[in-house]
Parts: sequence; C-alpha cells; structure tokens
Amino acid sequence: MPAFDLPRPQFMDAEDLRLLQGTVDRFLDENADTEARARWRQQGYVDQEVWTRAGSAGLLGVSVPEVYGGLGADFRYEAILIERLGIKHALNFALPLHNAVVAPYLVDYASEEQKLRWLPGVVSGATLLAVAMSEPGAGSDLQAMHTTARRNGDHYVINGQKTFISNGLHASLIVVAAKTDPAAGAKGISLFVVETDKVEGFARGRLLDKLGQEGRDTTELFFNDMRVPAENLLGGAEGYGFKMLMQKLPQERLVIGWQAMGMIEAALITTLDYVRERRAFGSALIGMQNTQFKLAECKTLATVAKTFLYHCTERLLDGSLDAATASMAKLFITEAQAKIIDECLQLFGGYGYMLEYPIAEMYKDARAYRIYGGANEIMKVLIARSLG
Repeated sequence: MPAFDLPRPQFMDAEDLRLLQGTVDRFLDENADTEARARWRQQGYVDQEVWTRAGSAGLLGVSVPEVYGGLGADFRYEAILIERLGIKHALNFALPLHNAVVAPYLVDYASEEQKLRWLPGVVSGATLLAVAMSEPGAGSDLQAMHTTARRNGDHYVINGQKTFISNGLHASLIVVAAKTDPAAGAKGISLFVVETDKVEGFARGRLLDKLGQEGRDTTELFFNDMRVPAENLLGGAEGYGFKMLMQKLPQERLVIGWQAMGMIEAALITTLDYVRERRAFGSALIGMQNTQFKLAECKTLATVAKTFLYHCTERLLDGSLDAATASMAKLFITEAQAKIIDECLQLFGGYGYMLEYPIAEMYKDARAYRIYGGANEIMKVLIARSLG
C-alpha cells in the first residue's frame, strides 16, 4: 500500500517543478541528513553555511523577481520546496518563512531602491529574514500590540518587545510591526524593515526552550529607543501595516498547510516502513486488521487534506483565495496533521515514544502548527464570519 498516491493536478504537473524537486532532494540529502538535523536541534539553530549553500543551490528567494537575483517563480515552486522539506523531515530549517512569508513583504511593498538594496542578499543567503508581529500580550490579536514607533526627524524611534520570533537569533533583516498611532487601532499599525547590524537599541533574547521544533532559532526581540531610518517604513506611508499583514496572511496560512502536509506524508512513509518490518504475534503489523484500518483512515484524511490544499493553491495563484478559505485550509490540514501523526505514533508502540525515532520528533513539532499563523480558534472565528 503506497503512503500517498494522489496524482498532482495539471497546474502542478510541470517539468520545471519536477526538476526543482530533484534539486531540493539532492540538497537535503547532502545538507540535512540525520546527523545534521540532530545537530540543529541540539544547538537550537541551522548553521549559517547551510543557508549560504541553499542560496548557491538556487533555493532562496525562489519567488523573488529575476532582476534582483531570484527565480521569479510563482507559489507552486515554493509549495514543492516546502513539501520536500516536510517529507525529508527537515522543517526545522525555516526556509519557507524566509522565502514565502517574509520575502513577499519586500517584493510587494518595498521601494525600488529598497529592493535593489535588500533582495540580492535574501537570494544569496547573506541576509536572513524574520517577521516580528507577536508580543507577550498580543499573539493572534495583532491590534493589541504595544510596540510603538515615534517619528523623530528622519528616523523613527521604536520601543517595545516581540516574542516567538523564528529566525530571531540570526535574522539580519526583520520586518517589525509597530504602532505609529496608538489611538487609531488597526489603522495605526505600520511596518518597518530593521537592518539589525545598522541600528542601536536592538537586542535579542535567549533561545526559547520549546516543546518541539528545537532546530528553529526562536527568540524574543527588544527595542529600546531603537532608531530606524524613516525610509525603512515599508510601503512609504504610516498606517498601512495591518492591511499589508492581512493581505499576506492567506499565503502564510497556505505555507503552514504545505508544511503540515509534508509532515503528514513523512509520518505515513516512516510508519508504513515500520509496520511492514515490525512483527508481533507471529506476523507483520501491516497484516493486522487494526493496523490496516488505522492507516486506511489516515490515508483517507490525508488525501482529502491534500486535495483541498491543491484547490486553495490554485486559487492563490489566480488571485481568488479569500481569508476564510485560507483559514479553512490552515484549520483542516493542521488538525488532520495532529490526528494522523498521533495515530502513526501509536502504531510504533513504545518505540514511538523514543526521540531517536522521527515519528516522536514529528509529534512534538506538529503541535505548534495549530497555534502559530493564527491559532485554530481564530481560524474558526474568521470562517464563521463568512457564513453571512
């Protein structure tokens, strides 16, 4: 029984995409093997040289226009890259965040001068990206943020704190959300591009001790009278930050969906390998009806999830993906991810509880997917608003 035999739809079936998949697989086999992934988890971050090698392999800035050094590709290419990271159990490498979550803010909202200054480094790996939205008292409710940016001559003075920032330890270019008008609610939020090696008053906190995804360098960020050039205001005017964030969230939620889907497939592959080899009561586990039924349920749920993910991806490409549908994708696929990985771990028995087995790492890593990018409870609120 194959782990997953859903054919790619026509819009995802192209020779260039197959070539990219081969390139990604070779890169991960050489740079993200079992030893490397274990080192990332132990040290709490992916080595800088891996980012640089990814840039040399053409895997960074996939969607960045060619004039700035990228491939100028559409989201299908990002999806293939994300999927292979998941299947290869390498999602602690926060390449999707860099490529498909943060870089689009620069591509779509930065000035021409800013793009020429920032995007080549994004593509080469010399510049690592992060986005700073969440605060200790403001996660899914972005309007509750307290970080402020006050205009002072040709600079903005930013004060506040951000938390749960992936790539936070090593990012050299961070898109920071702050309130330029605290009394204006959502219309008072602006986005600033912070070049961390060129500002004073910026500090990084310690690596946060997480339940899973230990290889992602997740930190707090502190701004104490941090002076940022006024020209680094993204979009060229105050008050458009919340609108820009909302415009990019549907794609971010699909990024999460593709990550979750890749992990689902990895879980099914490793579990099938195990139950075919593992014997109990004189026969292989795969021959037992309970095993067959559980995996049949998992495969069905995974097939439905990926079919919907393809549908949403096609809508993103043609510009018709709305916030409610993106929320449904994030909600359904991450809930499916949790259920499938839990069922797969159970089939490993006691070995599933041992961290030397990838299924145990997946179980830990998967838990955050129902929280970040907007908690799944928020997804339900957004979906409910679309009921009319």
